[in-house]
Amino acid sequence: MANHSPAKNQQHLSLALIIGNSRVHWGLFIDKTLYLTGNTSHPSASIIQQLAQFPTLDNWLRVISLPEDILHISPDYPMPVILASVVPQQTALWQIYPYLRLITLADVPLQRMYPTLGIDRALALWGAGITWGFPTLVIDGGTALTFTGVDGDKCLLGGAILPGLGLQLSSLGQKTGQLPLLETSLIKTLPPRFAMNTSEAIQSGVIYTLLSGIKDFIEAWWGLFADSQMIITGGDSKLLKNHLQQQFPEIGKRLIVDNNLIFQGIGNIIQQFPI
Repeated sequence: MANHSPAKNQQHLSLALIIGNSRVHWGLFIDKTLYLTGNTSHPSASIIQQLAQFPTLDNWLRVISLPEDILHISPDYPMPVILASVVPQQTALWQIYPYLRLITLADVPLQRMYPTLGIDRALALWGAGITWGFPTLVIDGGTALTFTGVDGDKCLLGGAILPGLGLQLSSLGQKTGQLPLLETSLIKTLPPRFAMNTSEAIQSGVIYTLLSGIKDFIEAWWGLFADSQMIITGGDSKLLKNHLQQQFPEIGKRLIVDNNLIFQGIGNIIQQFPI
């Protein structure tokens, strides 16, 4: 493959891919500064093979919707990819990409991390700390709902994992004979607590239990660090924040929504990478 290095005064692009359980979150960095983010489905093996064979900006533009105002950069620009993945099968597929930098726990400057800690949780925690200050608690409302805390010395304090909002709804719909399969979009407003139909009864059981659980974890965190920041991120972050504000105003008003935590963590780490 020809070496199409960027011109001396040309901007340097890199693409961070966060492979989650449900989709891929991507962040475009220009000269190591986060420029744009988006989401896409998991690419197939054939698409990854195509990108590995022709890892150019022009080819990437066919796969994800990058902004048109970067088109002044050569279409032959070899796109570096920074990968953080919690899906081993996807991680394995991406190993063939020629300009790949895999982010692992060893790259995250936190202390006392255990070997099976998800790289997404570690990066989000680091991103939250450097953006909002240490100590901090990160609540990730994605496929799984996770709580992860770090103290003022940048030491991991641990956390918890449970099924997220969508996963709880889908498990009832898929694992029972008569209960309907519901989408999270149905819970834009809080349902009646004591519902008079099956759909609202499911919504009530899931959302009120989930909100009470979040409240319990936050209050336990306040017992350790009363003045620290608490950040919520992930696909259901805004929905959960809105409902928490209705149910528990004191908690809701202190909870910060930030869906770029992982990219902020990656951005800080890649400052150490050579261009």
